[in-house]
Order: sequence, then C-alpha cells, then structure tokens
Amino acid sequence: MQTTQVQAYRAGLLHFHADPAFTPDAHHWHEDGLLVVADGKVLAAGDYAALHPTLPPGTQVHDYRGKVITPGFIDTHVHYPQTDMIASPAPGLLPWLNTYTFPTERQFEDPAHAAATAEFFLDELLRVGTTTAMVYCTVHPQSVDAFFEASEKRNLRMVAGKVLMDRHCPTFLQDCAETGGRESEDLIKRWQNRGRAQYAITPRFAPTSTEAQLGVAGELARAYPDTYIQTHVSENEDEVKWVRELFPQARSYLDVYDSYGMLRPRAMYGHCIWLDEGDRRRMAETQAAAAVCPTSNLFLGSGLFDFERADQAGMLLSLATDVGAGTSFSMLQTMNEAYKVARLKGSYLPALRMFYLATLGAARSMQLEGTIGSFAAGAEADFVVLDPKATPLLARRTGHTESLEELLFALALLGDDRTVAATYSAGREVHRRA
Repeated sequence: MQTTQVQAYRAGLLHFHADPAFTPDAHHWHEDGLLVVADGKVLAAGDYAALHPTLPPGTQVHDYRGKVITPGFIDTHVHYPQTDMIASPAPGLLPWLNTYTFPTERQFEDPAHAAATAEFFLDELLRVGTTTAMVYCTVHPQSVDAFFEASEKRNLRMVAGKVLMDRHCPTFLQDCAETGGRESEDLIKRWQNRGRAQYAITPRFAPTSTEAQLGVAGELARAYPDTYIQTHVSENEDEVKWVRELFPQARSYLDVYDSYGMLRPRAMYGHCIWLDEGDRRRMAETQAAAAVCPTSNLFLGSGLFDFERADQAGMLLSLATDVGAGTSFSMLQTMNEAYKVARLKGSYLPALRMFYLATLGAARSMQLEGTIGSFAAGAEADFVVLDPKATPLLARRTGHTESLEELLFALALLGDDRTVAATYSAGREVHRRA
C-alpha cells in the first residue's frame, strides 16, 4: 500500500449493518471516528483513537470534527428530465402528466438539451449529498446517453434507463414494442457495468405500455438478469382503477408486472401505496423493492404509504424523491416528510430508521449491499459530510441534543442542502458547500 493512496477523514461516523426496525444495535456510531479510504474504497471505519496509529506515515487526515459522516444518500426513484418542471401545479397525477410532464420530456429529443439538464441534475444531487440514484430518462435513447456520459465524467454509481411507452401518451413520445425493445437492448450493451453505470429496463407504468411491450420488457429482464427494472405501481386511486379497466385479467396492478416476469431482485417499484396484503407478500417473496416517495405523494395527493404493513410483510424499502412530482432533491427533506406520513398512518419512524432507509436500506433494496450504502471494508467510498451547525436554528437545536437519535432527528427534520458540507464519490470530493 502506498502512502499517497490513503486518505483519512475524522468526524462522527454513522453507518448500519442491519435494519433498526428489526435488529437492536443495528448501527455503528463513532462519536470521534475515522474513515480510512484508498483507491476509491473503504479500508476501515472506527474509533479515531484505535485507527489513527495504524495509518501509514504521512497520511493526510481531513478534520471534520463537529460534523457527521454517513454513507452517501441513495435516491431510488427520480426523473432527471422533470428537473425543469418541479413545483408545477395540477389537481392530480394524470392531469399533471398531460399538462407538464409529457411536453417537458419532448425536449429531450435534442441531445444538447439532455446533456445540459443531466449536468445540472447531477450537480444538484451531489449538492444535497446523493451519490447514487435510480433515474428515469425519456423515450429518447439520446437522453440515456447524455445522462450516463455526465455521470461517467464524475465517476458516480448511477442506474438509469430509457422509458418504454407505446400507448396512452402523445404521439411525439410514443415508441413501439419492437423499437423500444431494440433501443433498450442497445443501451444495455453500451452502458451496463461500464464503469459505475448500471442499466434499468424502464416501462413508465402499465397504462402506457401495451401487453406486447410489457412482454418485451419481461424478455429483456430474463435475458439480462443483472440489469434493474424500474416502474410505477399503485400510486394513485384513479390510476389503479384505470389499470383494472385495461388489464381485467390481472388480480391486481402489481400482478400485471408479475405476469410478465418483472418481479425479481433488482426490480424497484415506485410508490406502492394502494397495494393489498397479497401484493406485499409477493414483493417480499420475489425481493422486488418499494421506493417510497413521500414528498411526491403529498404533493399530488396520491395517498400515504403504510410502513407498518410493509414491514409486517417483510418488504424491501427505500426512500426516494420522485422529482419532479417530488418537491425537493434533498433526502433529508424526504426523511422529514416520510416521518409525517408514517405518523398520519399511525406508525412511527425513528431517525435511525430513516437514515438506514436512505443508505444501507436502499443498497439492500438494489442488491448492492457491500458495494454502497455502508462503510464495510471494501465498499465504494461514497460518503457525505453533514454539518449540525449549518443554520442558526439547527445549531441551536443540536447544541443541546442528548442522544444520537435526537441529533439525527434534528438533521432530518431541520436539515436541507445547507446541511451538506461536502460530498465524496469513490473517495474523491465532488461537492463542497461554498
């Protein structure tokens, strides 16, 4: 090991080895901790007093005392083409799609527009401490190329895919089963596992794909089992009713995807609000995961996710922003709203659970435990530095917290982009707060 390759970071260190909802002492907390990194990977994480004497002579120690370092946040459901239409008013999901989403996505037939938006989008993610995301592009293959080219320059672990949509949408965004499948396969071959890029087969949602196109998506999922699948399910009651009319043979909305072989590990389903008990059991059985999108669901009035029933079924869970229906890129603000959603449904989310869902919980949902989401030895060194004194109110509140739970709760409920002092990807600083 060469001395020049090793970097160390001193701060409070927090990461997880299990889900706090089910395992006592599921987290590792080092009040005066040291994170040791080399060649973009974690070498060690623990108490400063124990690790500092083991560092090679001359190792630079970045001093973040007074701050908290956690694994980089993971956003499991977000639409980069909707960046410019965030905070657009509409009475519900379906009118919002027709009025704002589809016209905005049309612009991504222009590669220059796609590239400029991807650059801004990734800068925004890093500014709020998000180092990995599962990203929806548009129907245009060039929108996928633009996104992955921008993330590759930054050496980010990102998942993205071309939207498949061959009905119930404007003709200017419509593909067909054959061309959508062929373009998706070309993109898989070009981007899957290239550097830190991974591909997601991406039917927008069941109503905008014919049975032929859903069949093609299922075939791709079987042919390329290491790819991801991402789509929407049971977000809105009107949408659920529409799916029932379009697919009368299906037991449920989720069953539509199941019938085409799209429930499997590495399948991420956005929203999952209006599932029944059979759906929840089926997701747990197949290791398909739920991306919970509280700011989006509140904004569109779609409903409240039921954390208690999902946990009873053993579903894999993560948190997601769902920008542009979501109203913030910040996972801290997403935690804030998730906490309130849980309370309105009669359950309670401790701060430790919320930080787990945004880190290791998301990595587990993506089948990436050991790669991202923790400081296990050998994991990729994606991490974020949080400043408990970032704002006067936050400093005042955290100045007299009496436990780690109180400190994290204050960060989640009062934090935003200003709380992120720095963001690192593969051991390299990719954002620093001005």
